Amino acid sequence: MFQDRTDAGRQLADLLDDHGAEVDVVLGIPRGGLPVARPVADALDAPLDVVVASKIGAPGDPELAIGAVASDGSIWRNDDLVDRLAVEESYIERERDSEAEAARQKLERYRGTSDLPDLDGKRVLVVDDGLATGATTIAALRQVRAAGASHVVLAVPVGSPSAIERLHAEADEVVAVETPPHFDAVGQFYRSFGQVSDEEAMSYLDR
Repeated sequence: MFQDRTDAGRQLADLLDDHGAEVDVVLGIPRGGLPVARPVADALDAPLDVVVASKIGAPGDPELAIGAVASDGSIWRNDDLVDRLAVEESYIERERDSEAEAARQKLERYRGTSDLPDLDGKRVLVVDDGLATGATTIAALRQVRAAGASHVVLAVPVGSPSAIERLHAEADEVVAVETPPHFDAVGQFYRSFGQVSDEEAMSYLDR
């Protein structure tokens, strides 16, 4: 149980230090990933920036992720769920365009530009506050790869075992403080897990 996201970030930083992690830049996934990423970036003496992705919700159930898309259009689809729900391709394409634009707008709000920082040849650490399905995280990692990162590590305080296993195919390394077998939601492992506003999230960035 983590006290809050800052406590989770400190514990994650300790674990990464034990792993001997060396990175050029830390990217937090807004909004909840940034309070976790701040102590990690401080401990690793690396700049903190952002990568943004947006969930593609199922028809009639926007909270159910059938995929996710990053600000550059990098997409991950849960094909099993898409097939099971018989989701039409036209719906996915429409939502992909809409959510990619939402991600671009959020990235521009956070960075002042719709471009990622220069990641070409960089060792990149991507941080979020936890992994449930991992949908948005996969889309974010694919964007980081597409931007030319030479080595990509995903670090989270907690994640479901199935999501952690899925993410191993997307990152060079996946580091998690806890992978509890009985996992319902990320928030159950935090004593304080309130919503993080954009304003608060942006306050953690190096500017």
